[in-house]
Amino acid sequence: MAQNPSDSPEATGPTSTGPAAAQPTPASARWRPDWRDLLKRLIGVVAVIVAVWLIYLFLDAFLPRWWAQVIGNAVDGSFTAGAWWGLLTGAVFTLAPVLLLAQAVLTRKSWQVRSGYLMLAVLLAVPNLLTLGIVLGTSAAAHAGERILDVDGPAFRGGTAWGAVIGGLVALTMVTMSVLYRRRGTQLKQLRAKQN
Repeated sequence: MAQNPSDSPEATGPTSTGPAAAQPTPASARWRPDWRDLLKRLIGVVAVIVAVWLIYLFLDAFLPRWWAQVIGNAVDGSFTAGAWWGLLTGAVFTLAPVLLLAQAVLTRKSWQVRSGYLMLAVLLAVPNLLTLGIVLGTSAAAHAGERILDVDGPAFRGGTAWGAVIGGLVALTMVTMSVLYRRRGTQLKQLRAKQN
């Protein structure tokens, strides 16, 4: 019976037990990035850093004045309105972010849901962060925002501080009560399981 040429070892080439498979790949044959690739990546990183820095400078020069004008238009120079708007803004935009942060940290949900809670918390904290930027800022825009609030939004900064304290205390109380309630429910389930 004639042997098929494809069945011979010479036709099939080296097998996994041959000497070619036993030799490791030399380090010089591994992939190395080209200097052009490295240069492109470096330029990309520098471009991102410069873009973020320019956006920061623009927002630092724009946002304090804009936020102070928004508050000044709402308060319109009234001491009472400034205090109430400040209390409301400070309380609401502290309470909601703290509760959302607690949901992101304490719940056993997917990282996508937790990331959503975190992003929403940051967005809801923006009004208080803008006010804090005016109070603690050292830029010309922050000083301009302070002057606008002095004239058009009196008592807003103090009201915001008190509202933030109240909102933070209420949020921490709610989170503590929720944690204790869940722990008590877990303990009751364990006791019932032992009794059964």
